[in-house]
Order: sequence, then structure tokens, then C-alpha cells
Amino acid sequence: MSFSSDDFAKALEQHDYQFQSGQVVRGKAYSYESDGVYVDIGGKSAAFLPLEEVSLKRVTDLSETLPLHEEREFMIIKEQNAEGQVTLSIRQMQIKQLWQQFAEMQESGKTVQARVNGLNKGGVTVDVLGLRGFIPRSHLIERDNLESLVGKALTVAFLEVDPSRKKLVVSQRQASQAASLGQLEMGQLVEGKIVGIKPFGLFVDFDGMTGLIHINQVSKNYVASLNAGFEVGQPIKAVIIDLDDVKRRISLSTKVLENYPGEMLENMPEVMAEATTRAEKARKTIEQRGVEGVEG
Repeated sequence: MSFSSDDFAKALEQHDYQFQSGQVVRGKAYSYESDGVYVDIGGKSAAFLPLEEVSLKRVTDLSETLPLHEEREFMIIKEQNAEGQVTLSIRQMQIKQLWQQFAEMQESGKTVQARVNGLNKGGVTVDVLGLRGFIPRSHLIERDNLESLVGKALTVAFLEVDPSRKKLVVSQRQASQAASLGQLEMGQLVEGKIVGIKPFGLFVDFDGMTGLIHINQVSKNYVASLNAGFEVGQPIKAVIIDLDDVKRRISLSTKVLENYPGEMLENMPEVMAEATTRAEKARKTIEQRGVEGVEG
């Protein structure tokens, strides 16, 4: 039984191509135009890929970026017009993949390079692998001369990754702290100053990082009020008892420096004066049994 060209055309008309916006399809580029590329995705009409949707990066040679007759995936960004033609994008697929990648990097605490491309109220705008991001002034290492940062590449960590709001906030300071965090060790004695006093503990700045001495880690005796024995700006030495690389948290303790319960409250100057020697003893115990063993 013969199958004419008219029969074939009718068969195509009867076939229902349900192409929808956001759908990922496979196809092959087959014709370059000045404003884009025609792509065969198996529909009634050829799909069209606008030049600005070919890539997140600037395209200078279409044949290198999108070789003809090479099958790959595309995302439909505009549904069929009257002629049955859909509009495609590779760029939107790359953006979606980047948001997912950044969310995973934020979860694992990884850093990335970002190039400063402008100033904004309260900080600078950056290009992060093709996506627009923002670094608040408080999360920059150089905060006084923002103009000098334009054009520079900075190592940043992720603060907020929200694809639904297209909000990408990153931090140079946090990335720097993460790098420094890798150089710290459990049981290490650090010296800094108190920068904050809360009901639950003392925040201590040292070497450009911030650690917390929880109220339970101040002394082996009960501490009724931290404000009674400590003040902001006060120098203090403490031992690192926990490092959380993912959350970038540093837990400190002065309790492990005590020779007897309550010594930090009764004779803090002596504890601080002998901190180096006492920290060595505490470090060995921390390495052997962990902080729970020390508390015991």
C-alpha cells in the first residue's frame, strides 16, 4: 500500500505536538541566521533559538558553540505560534543549572570566584559564573574604597541563594574566614577580645574570625550573669573545642583552662596568665577524649 506525500502531510497535521514552556527537548541545529539558529526538534515546524539565548557567555562563533547536526538538549521558553514554531533557549537551562549548583555549594560551604562589575547601595554587584550577585559592604574585606574593587575577582561564599526571587547574595568575608578556619585545630589556644555579650555566651574576635564561648563553657561552676564578670573590648584567651566547617562556627572554652570549678570567676587574671601551659594539658585531653571527656 503506497503512502503519498499528501498522506504524510495529513499524518503530520493529525499528530498532536504538546510542546510546553519550560519543557526540555532534544534537537539538532541545522541552519544559522543573523539573529539565531533554526533547530529540528521533530515538530511540525523548525524551532528557533535566538542568538541571545544561545549561551550565558558572549557568543562570537556559533559553529563552535553550537555545531550543526549535533544533538543536544534545549529548553522551550515560548510555546508554539500560529505556524507551530516554538522558541528555544540554552541560556535558560544554564541559569537553572547554576542556581541548583549554587544551592549545593551553599549547603556544602564551597566558595567561588566572582568579578565585581558595579556599585550598589550598601555594597557591590558581581558576576558569579554568569549570574548577577550582590556583596553587602559588611561582607567585604575592603569596605572603605568600593570603587577600587570594580573589575577585580574576589573569592566568595554563598549567603543567600533564592532562584524564585532571583536573589544571589555572597560574602567575601565569610569565604576568607572559611579559608582561615581550615588552618585552625581542635585544642588550639586563641587570643582575642570580647566583641559581644549575650545571655547565652561571649562572642570573641581573633585573627579576623569570630568564635563563641557558650555560657556553659565559661566555667565549671554555674554562671548567673556574663555581664557581671565580662565586658566588650576585654582581652581573653580561650581554647577551640569545636569547628563546624559547613556552618563556619567556632566554639571556644575557658572552662578547660580551670584548675578547679569557678576559677575563671574568682581568679581570671591567673587563668589568663597561665593559659598557654594550661591549654597544652587541655589539648591532649581534647584530642584523646573530645570535649565531653574534658567536661567529665
